[in-house]
Amino acid sequence: MLFSEVTSEESYIVTGYETGRVGINQVAHTHSLIVRPHQLETDWPVQKVSELKVEHLQSLLDNPPEVLLIGSGEAQQFPDRSVWRHLRAQGLGVEIMDTAAACRTYNLIMAEGREVAAALIIEG
Repeated sequence: MLFSEVTSEESYIVTGYETGRVGINQVAHTHSLIVRPHQLETDWPVQKVSELKVEHLQSLLDNPPEVLLIGSGEAQQFPDRSVWRHLRAQGLGVEIMDTAAACRTYNLIMAEGREVAAALIIEG
C-alpha cells in the first residue's frame, strides 16, 4: 500500500538545475529568484553577485530564515564585504556557494524541516 501526505500548503523544492535555469516544482526559471519552503519570489533583480546589495535581501531580513543560502552563479563568488558584514550582524546563518550547490543544499535543509531560504543568481 502506498501512503502519501496531503497538505494544504504548497512547498517549493528545487527539481532541477542547469546552466542558465533552475527548476522549482518542475517549472523552469531563467531569472534569479528567492525560494523558501512556502514562498517563491521570481522577480529578484540581481543578475551578478557584484550587483548584490542589502536592499535586495530585505524581504528575507524582514522575516529571517534560520539559514540563508546565496547561490552566486556558476562559480562561488562573494558579495561586497558590506553586504556580508550586514548579514552576519543580523545573526543569520549565511552560506555562499555556487548556484548548483545552493540548490542541492536548499533541498537538504528543507527536508530536515529547518527554515531555509535560497537567493539564487541565475546568470543569463
